[in-house]
Amino acid sequence: MAEYLFDNTAAQSPDRFSALETCYDHVTQDNLMRLGVGVGWNCLEVGGGGGSLGTWLADAVGPTGSVLLTDIAPKMAPGRERENLTVERHDIVNDDLPEASFDLIHSRLVLLHLPERQQVLERLVTALKPGGWLVLEEFDCEWTPVLDAPNAAARDLFNKVHGAVLQLLSEAGADVAWGRNVQAAMTKAGLADVSSTTYAESWSGGSTGTSLHRVNTEQVAAQLLDAGITQDSLQEFWTLLDDPSFVVNSYPLITARARRQA
Repeated sequence: MAEYLFDNTAAQSPDRFSALETCYDHVTQDNLMRLGVGVGWNCLEVGGGGGSLGTWLADAVGPTGSVLLTDIAPKMAPGRERENLTVERHDIVNDDLPEASFDLIHSRLVLLHLPERQQVLERLVTALKPGGWLVLEEFDCEWTPVLDAPNAAARDLFNKVHGAVLQLLSEAGADVAWGRNVQAAMTKAGLADVSSTTYAESWSGGSTGTSLHRVNTEQVAAQLLDAGITQDSLQEFWTLLDDPSFVVNSYPLITARARRQA
């Protein structure tokens, strides 16, 4: 497996988890509620991060249900423990999963980072019960237009630095446009009732959303400097992310859902 660019053990990880939870947990929860997740379901949360969604699922399925949260480096935030929630260190590329075991498998922003994403998708399908649901939520990182900026130079600066981040992701094995390919991949894997929805909003400078760009670029600052982004440009970029006159489209979150054939 290629090395994950945004290592979960890095100092910036808690801030990344917090930003993602604030910006997208309400979207994920709404999608899963509309799917019908409820009492008694047996669920797998792949790449559970700080544990917010695993805890939410555990509460949703109640004491007769169960949730297995896996991550290559689990970092559950305090207070998110539940009796029906099990947290395990697990490499989704190489470690085994039980077959035909889950009513729901959910993963957010995991497969886009994995060169083996199609192989992992097929393994997740095998782990579903017949009739069980697979829900994959992924970004289309290439569609993040600047919606407003103090000047043309600021717009160019964002596109230059963000473009360099996407290049680093691609070099690490990620598919930065994976979100737009998930539905077709699910169909190819033999799943039924395949559909998807997309969520996006505007992020103004100083918001939680733009803080995600900051923590990501802070974590890979050394690689960005090696790629030719200057320290001055990075400083200007971070200042821009705090400017309320700067507005950028959020990463579109594409939620694809499908059912294993009964």
